[in-house]
Amino acid sequence: MGVDLAAEPVSTAVAVLEWQAGGARVTGVDFPADDDAILRRAEHADKIGIDCPLGWPDPFVDFLRAQRDDPAEVEADLPGAGWRRALAYRCTDERVRAETGLIPLSVATDRIGLTAMRAVRVSALLARRGHVVDRAGTGLLVEVYPAAGLKQWGLPHRRYKGGKHRAAREELIGGLRKAAPWLHLAEHEEFCRQRDHVLDAVIAALLARAAARGLAIEPAADERGRARTEGWIALPTCGLGELPG
Repeated sequence: MGVDLAAEPVSTAVAVLEWQAGGARVTGVDFPADDDAILRRAEHADKIGIDCPLGWPDPFVDFLRAQRDDPAEVEADLPGAGWRRALAYRCTDERVRAETGLIPLSVATDRIGLTAMRAVRVSALLARRGHVVDRAGTGLLVEVYPAAGLKQWGLPHRRYKGGKHRAAREELIGGLRKAAPWLHLAEHEEFCRQRDHVLDAVIAALLARAAARGLAIEPAADERGRARTEGWIALPTCGLGELPG
């Protein structure tokens, strides 16, 4: 299952993939999708790829605590670009930058933080229903980044969002069908052409499959602690052809 999460349901999409021998089929799409729609679909999911940060940078959280509790404990050295970057980006963001050259949005300083607030609520509701929720991705939820996944798979990953970029989505879907002929978008293909949110939800579901099969980059030993608190983006280490298994 893939979720292209936004701060509001009107821009949120959910896509469900059913895997059988040799391939997968999109069997369900919700757009717009509220929290109830996500929770309803989650009850039947083996793995959920969510396109949204699941936590904030540890140094940023420490900075906020110090600022609130004791201003004298706040870093007093002259702030520089490196200091700000350490507050703005998570360990996983820097790993994605190193692996792909792409820079994820900063959950600490960008509007994606509003979406992350909703992700916290969704995570809590899933946990209350008995699901294992681990920000490092070992439970039901795993954080994904469609643009990075597409780049790893050699597919177009830029400028396909929005109404004026439908032609780019056509190209992306064409490339996806060629690289993954086993993927059947079925009656939802036109929806993917019309709405980038739906297309991203399908890609998020493919990335969830990679994570579920152990075909994604895992945190190194010195990254595991921060992955559990900040979240961890599952970058695929496989080609699309390896996903069916």
